[in-house]
Amino acid sequence: MKAPRPPRRAVAVAVAAALTACAALTATQAQARPEPQPPSQSRAAPRQDAITAGTRFYADPHSKAAQQALVDLKHGDLANAANMARLASWPQAEWFTEGTPGEVRAKVRRLVHRAGAAHRTPVLVAYDVPGRDCSQYSSGGAASSAAYRQWIDAFAAGIGPGRALVVVEPDGLALLPKDCGPGTDPTGALTAARIADLGYAVRTLKALPHTAVYLDAGNVLWRPVGDMAQRLLDAGVRSADGFSLNVSNTLPTGHNARYGAWVAKCMWFATEGPQQARGHTDWCASQYYSSAAPNDGVPGNAVDSTDPATWRWTDAWFDQNAGAPPSGRLQHFVIDTSRNGRGAWTPEPGKYSGDPEVWCNAPGRGLGPRPTAATGVPLVDAYLWIKIPGESDGSCTRNTGGTIDPEYGIVDPPAGAWWPDQAHSLARNAAPRLVFNR
Repeated sequence: MKAPRPPRRAVAVAVAAALTACAALTATQAQARPEPQPPSQSRAAPRQDAITAGTRFYADPHSKAAQQALVDLKHGDLANAANMARLASWPQAEWFTEGTPGEVRAKVRRLVHRAGAAHRTPVLVAYDVPGRDCSQYSSGGAASSAAYRQWIDAFAAGIGPGRALVVVEPDGLALLPKDCGPGTDPTGALTAARIADLGYAVRTLKALPHTAVYLDAGNVLWRPVGDMAQRLLDAGVRSADGFSLNVSNTLPTGHNARYGAWVAKCMWFATEGPQQARGHTDWCASQYYSSAAPNDGVPGNAVDSTDPATWRWTDAWFDQNAGAPPSGRLQHFVIDTSRNGRGAWTPEPGKYSGDPEVWCNAPGRGLGPRPTAATGVPLVDAYLWIKIPGESDGSCTRNTGGTIDPEYGIVDPPAGAWWPDQAHSLARNAAPRLVFNR
């Protein structure tokens, strides 16, 4: 026998109470103990323990999800209102994508101050590198390297002695100018500038006393292990706390964790491993190929990026060639789980003749593992909701030549715009089921 549904008024009261609790969270936490005093010096030696299993991340009580909950409640949509209230209770990143140095300094400072008052660590995304996203859906960025560095200086000044976790430039390494197409960077100057800019951002932010810095490294189905390992090294990841994976993507958490461990081992192998391997990230096995596999054409005897069962050959290569590197010498990483609860989206075979843009506003997805620094996975410092659940990836067309996204029958909102229907869907399809964060 089914339990009777609570009256609509009771549900509405519960939603309102949840939102009130979320909004009051900051004030309650701030009163729990005195606000810590800043250190006597504004800069100190970089800390490598900025994120620990006990770190608790900041949830903005006035987030877009919280605002959507009020809209849904006003319209009598109690089921979605309840889900949005639950969503709003969980920490999500704050993206900084534009603005003058003065503007970004002030915005960052306000966020870090609010989080500090609540004794929480905010997650910030620096996303303003020149030529970002190859001028596609999320095009933009600073006008020059000089402008970008001024912007990063201001970003760092906004954080100051406060605590923060910063994800540096999603896709910035996985999509270098040289990857943007023939003729985009014929001399390599733009790519060299990008690498230098990312290195500057990492060093500047990591010079702060209580800031954890993760340089973005794409995802498990993008760059081969050795390629990404070399890009990270070139951009100065050894000055950071590690790297980030799966930002704005839906690929499974476990797949990214496996990829991240390979990348970390590959960097160690090529810098601290066998003497003959120094400088040879290109020797590393990957999600696409392993010399440890028979590679004889028999199914399962070669590495297939879409079949994790074959990744045992990649594991075998690292076991044979890298052994068991000292855990303290391996780079750590964080994983974006904001939309991967149901894994990756695959359209019906033959539905699209061109690129179906499986990463772009993938339909039917759900929220993934909740944000936490207690992952239980040795090299994974945190699961984070870096891509804000409910924000569009852009006006996806699945390469059909039109303006309509055939998966939704509409023109998708611009990149970064709030999309209520997508937020509702992600919350409804959450795996594990979405509950209120207490």
